[in-house]
Amino acid sequence: MNKYFAICPRGLEELLLEELRSVGGEDLKAVHGGVFFSGEWSVCYRANLESRIATRILWHIVKGPYVKEEDIYRLAVRQLWPNHFTVSNTMRVVTTAIKCPLKSLDFVTLRVKDAVCDRFREDLGERPNIETRNPDVSVHVFLTENECTLYLDTSGQPLWQRGFRKASVEAPLKENLAAGILKLTGWQPGTPLIDPMCGSGTFLLEAVQVALDRAPGLDRTFSFERLKSFEALNWANIRAAAEARVKPAEPMDIRGYDIDERAVRATRRNLQEAGFGGVVTVDHGDILETQPLTDHGILLANPPYGERIGEQDELAAFYPQLGTALKRHWAGWNGFFFTADLRLPKLVGLKPSRKTPLFNGPLECRLFEIRMVAGSNRKHGTQSPD
Repeated sequence: MNKYFAICPRGLEELLLEELRSVGGEDLKAVHGGVFFSGEWSVCYRANLESRIATRILWHIVKGPYVKEEDIYRLAVRQLWPNHFTVSNTMRVVTTAIKCPLKSLDFVTLRVKDAVCDRFREDLGERPNIETRNPDVSVHVFLTENECTLYLDTSGQPLWQRGFRKASVEAPLKENLAAGILKLTGWQPGTPLIDPMCGSGTFLLEAVQVALDRAPGLDRTFSFERLKSFEALNWANIRAAAEARVKPAEPMDIRGYDIDERAVRATRRNLQEAGFGGVVTVDHGDILETQPLTDHGILLANPPYGERIGEQDELAAFYPQLGTALKRHWAGWNGFFFTADLRLPKLVGLKPSRKTPLFNGPLECRLFEIRMVAGSNRKHGTQSPD
């Protein structure tokens, strides 16, 4: 069995662990930023194809101690890289580190690149070409205080690149973070879902794929297809099984609104490009005026964070209006707000029933759950204490 490491947005590790278990992963262990697991190649292929939450899947090659850069070079040059990929494949080296005492990670990257090329030259008399932007193969170096681990990337482009979002608006959420947030809301297909600030439609696109049981990697290729160990028939069978279980697209109670007409156009285009044009309703609308068509469901929004002072002042004026709109229109619904602005619950005037810490890249955020309680004496929601 091979050993792997799956990278994911911080805060989603346990959800990723469950995903990897569902595709046959064994020896699962969640750590900050990802999950270690093991399995045959079919597990790796399914993880790449099926995971909605992973950023990439790395295949473990070797781990060893180091004190200086030359120790890392010696560890790398001893590996039989020509057994893993051909000299005609372009390659790059990517280095990340935690508490690494070495002065330059760029120098480590250079030495590992030298080691891989030297190994090829020694074994075959020629070396692969370097391509930093879109290589066939990526060697990943991970350094702790005194250990170096070398991996080969099996994913290629990050897994959040599903292959079909064409139009974008400012600061879109990455698809795997959106998928994790959707999972945390507890939303199930068949439950009404509304995103009243839909941007380019990422939450909507992820929800439709879940509802159709559509594997997120069906529209793309992966780096494992270029490795010498690639099992083409095995992969073809896995892919065919995933395609066979996709449900036919039909209209669902999933709706998106945005106050910005450009965002509405972008969302409609992205849904159309993905083949979901008639599945989701997308309209121009202001969250302060939008009203649900049913008495229950999930409201999911990613409001602006207000990273500049002027924007923060605007949000401070907007949040109390949002609170009023939620109390007035959304009784019986569960509201979820993903934001880096931790003032939101207090200024909205509603107490969250749950606060889940998540990271959007380096930015610490929260997913606030605000239950809009239905009933004659509680219809105005739960007031937050001052």
